[in-house]
Amino acid sequence: MIDLYSWATPNGVKVHIMLEEVELPYRVHPIDIGAGDQFDPEYLKLNPNNKIPAIVDSESPDRKPFTVFESGAILVYLAEKTGKLLPGNMRGRHTVMQWLMFQMGGIGPMLGQAHHFRQYAPEKIPYAIDRYTNEARRLYCVLDKRLGEEEYLAGEYSIADIATWPWIRLYDRQGQDLDDFPNIRRWHEAIGARPAAQKGVELLSGERKDFAEDKQALEALFGNTQYERR
Repeated sequence: MIDLYSWATPNGVKVHIMLEEVELPYRVHPIDIGAGDQFDPEYLKLNPNNKIPAIVDSESPDRKPFTVFESGAILVYLAEKTGKLLPGNMRGRHTVMQWLMFQMGGIGPMLGQAHHFRQYAPEKIPYAIDRYTNEARRLYCVLDKRLGEEEYLAGEYSIADIATWPWIRLYDRQGQDLDDFPNIRRWHEAIGARPAAQKGVELLSGERKDFAEDKQALEALFGNTQYERR
């Protein structure tokens, strides 16, 4: 059994989708990041970086409970555990890993900053909005070119697609228009039609609130609470 500690954010949705795709049984433990649940001492034992998601696998390969945090690491762990969505051969595996790292190092951080400065920042800073909106567009161009060459990021559907799709589905928050990226649109719709993606998006979605109008949530996410030593 997998114990899933998560919330309905792009990084959480990645793991929700993965668990549905590989059909592993799991229990859900909501971590309301707007309420500050990520700072609870018990949760910090699972993820010392006070972010979501994290998992605990009670049926790990060494038969002892094993904790994994960081969404990309969780995807790799679950892929290796089940033998799904990550090729075993050198060329296929490392093609997937390149695009997974592209998401972890570029798509997530840069699009996350676009979300922040366009939607959550208390002051609208034109330079920051332009900087991250333009960087988002550059990354979309990279994806669109790749998806004009291959059906999925690594050729076949894989954890690279699962990692990237939850961020791209929020394209409007990043100031992007999928009409400008026909290859991304085709890929986006294909993944969105998968039952596992639909279930992954739905999981915990009813509990999420609009952070933009919630001062307590904004403080927990972006205020001094975030920077206290623990």
